[in-house]
Order: sequence, then C-alpha cells, then structure tokens
Amino acid sequence: MINNQTFKITYTKLNGESVTRNGKWTDNCKEFIAKAGHACLTYLDLDADGYRTATDKITSWSIK
Repeated sequence: MINNQTFKITYTKLNGESVTRNGKWTDNCKEFIAKAGHACLTYLDLDADGYRTATDKITSWSIK
C-alpha cells in the first residue's frame, strides 16, 4: 500500500455482523504473518482514531 492512502476495510465479526471502517496507511502500518501462522494487518482506524490489527485467525477482511 502507499503511504497516506485511505481505504475502507470490511470484516465480519464472530457473531456474523459485517463492519466497515475507514482506514489510512501510515509509516506505523504493516502486514505480517503471526507466529501462529495467520495473516495480520495493522492499520490506522480513522473512525476510532487509533491503530487496529485485523487478523484472519477468526475473521477475514477485504480492502477497497
């Protein structure tokens, strides 16, 4: 992703509820594989004004 690029991230919670957030890619953001082997994505959540990490361990996400 490109620095300062904004995007929408959508994921499904454990209860089946779909959530869409506005995100931004910054120098502190990263995509990585956890030691347990699942994909992770740390991004700046503009709606909550803080960093969040999405993981595919429980749910999946999509970015637009």
